[in-house]
Amino acid sequence: MGVEILTEAPSMGPLLARAALTARGRHGDVVPDRTLRLTDVRIDRERLAAYQRLTGYAVEDTVPQTYPWVLAFPVQTALMVRGDFPLPLPGMVHMENTITTHRPVVAAEPLTLDVTAGAIRPHRKGRTLDVRIEARVGEDVVWECDSVYLSRGHGSPDAPRAARPPELPGGPAVARWRLPEDLGREYAGVSGDVNPIHLHPLTARAMGIRRHIAHGMWTSARTLSALGRDSLGPSRSRVWFTAPVFLPGSVELVRERHDEGVVAGLRSARDPETVHLVLTLDGHGASDRSAGEASPSWAGGET
Repeated sequence: MGVEILTEAPSMGPLLARAALTARGRHGDVVPDRTLRLTDVRIDRERLAAYQRLTGYAVEDTVPQTYPWVLAFPVQTALMVRGDFPLPLPGMVHMENTITTHRPVVAAEPLTLDVTAGAIRPHRKGRTLDVRIEARVGEDVVWECDSVYLSRGHGSPDAPRAARPPELPGGPAVARWRLPEDLGREYAGVSGDVNPIHLHPLTARAMGIRRHIAHGMWTSARTLSALGRDSLGPSRSRVWFTAPVFLPGSVELVRERHDEGVVAGLRSARDPETVHLVLTLDGHGASDRSAGEASPSWAGGET
C-alpha cells in the first residue's frame, strides 16, 4: 500500500468546492490503494476547549474520544476528492462509526494520522464505503476508527444486510437537550466540517434537504460525554446514525447499563418513535456522572 505524506492539513473550503465540481463522472468499484498520512499534528488548546464546551465535555488536557476523528476529517476529505476516487463525496451519508481508544490521549502529544479507504460493498440503497483512521504517538497506535458511509444510487435488493444496532433502551429519558438553529454553524467553527447541509436552511435545500441538520459527529460526541469519562480511557464505542436531527429541535437521551458496558441513544423529544442514534460503549463500566453535567449553556428543556 502506498503511503503519501501530506506537508500540512488540507483546507476544507477548497476540498468541498472540488468535491462539488467533480461529483459527476466518478465510477468504479475499487478504491485506490493509498494511505494519506499527516504527521506532527499539534492540538490547538483553544480550539479543543471550544469543542469540549460545545459537546459537553469538561475542559481538560485529555482528548475526547471523537476528537482525533475531527483532526483527521480534512485528510479523509482530501482522500475522497482525488480524481481517481470512484465515489462522489456530495450526498454521502455517514452510517456507522466504531472508535477504539487504547489509552488516554492528551493534548500535548503530537499525533500522526493515517487515513485509508477500504472496501466498497453493495447496499440496498447504493454502495457503502469503509474508511479507516489511525492515530499514533511515536510508533504506538493509541486510537483507531472505522467508519461506514453510504453513497446513494442504484441499489442491490439482494445485498447482504449489515448488523442491526441494539434496541433503543426504553423508559424515561435521563436528559433532554434543546438544539438551537445555529448549532451546525457553531460545530462547524470548532470542527472545520463546513458541509452546507449543516449550516443553514437555504444551503441545506440547495443540497436537496428540506432543513439543515445537526452533525452526526456532534450527536455522537454529545452522547459519549453524557456517559461519563470511560470513553477517555481504554474503551470502544460503536454508533449507528439512524435518522437526521433537524435544527432547531429537541432530543432525549436514554441509556441502559449492562455488565459489559452501556447502550444509549437519542430519540426525538416530540416523537419518541423517531430514533436518531444508537450507541454502545464498552469500557470499565459507565460512570455515575449525571447526564447533565458539563452541559452546554443551551441544553435544557424542550422549546
